[in-house]
Amino acid sequence: MGGSQSTPKITAQDKAILDLKLQRDKLKQYQKNIQAILDREHVIAKSHLEAGRKDRAMIALRRRKYQQSLLEKTYGQLENLEQLVSTIEFSLVEVSVLHGLKQGNEVLKEIHKELNAESVEKLLEETAEAREYQREIGEMLSNTLTLDEEDAVQEELRALQEDIVRNSLRNYA
Repeated sequence: MGGSQSTPKITAQDKAILDLKLQRDKLKQYQKNIQAILDREHVIAKSHLEAGRKDRAMIALRRRKYQQSLLEKTYGQLENLEQLVSTIEFSLVEVSVLHGLKQGNEVLKEIHKELNAESVEKLLEETAEAREYQREIGEMLSNTLTLDEEDAVQEELRALQEDIVRNSLRNYA
């Protein structure tokens, strides 16, 4: 449709995590295979025992015991792999947070350069002067009206309010 999308970069950390997860999956598959062997050896030992071949049943149980020890070892290896993956992923999050903090700190430094104490003080003074000027103008305007003029303004205000009320009543009627 138009522009091509950029493909995300695969970092060395991403590849390491992927490799570890692949090893984890292979280890889980190996555990399933061992479990199948354990089940099979149990059936074999049981059938030999039922047939009266105790010596062969013992051999099958010994093979089963060996496979159980292998299975236990795989659980330890699997736990180590999962801990390593979690540690790496959390470390990547920490690096990302640290990078974010660094960028935030740089932005704050730039803002502080723009907002030095002198410019803030000058801005506050200008604002105070503008407010004082506005107050003076307000006082001048309010002092120029006589009492009769002020009464006339009040009367005009009342007349406008009554006119608005009458118009709104006509619109609803």
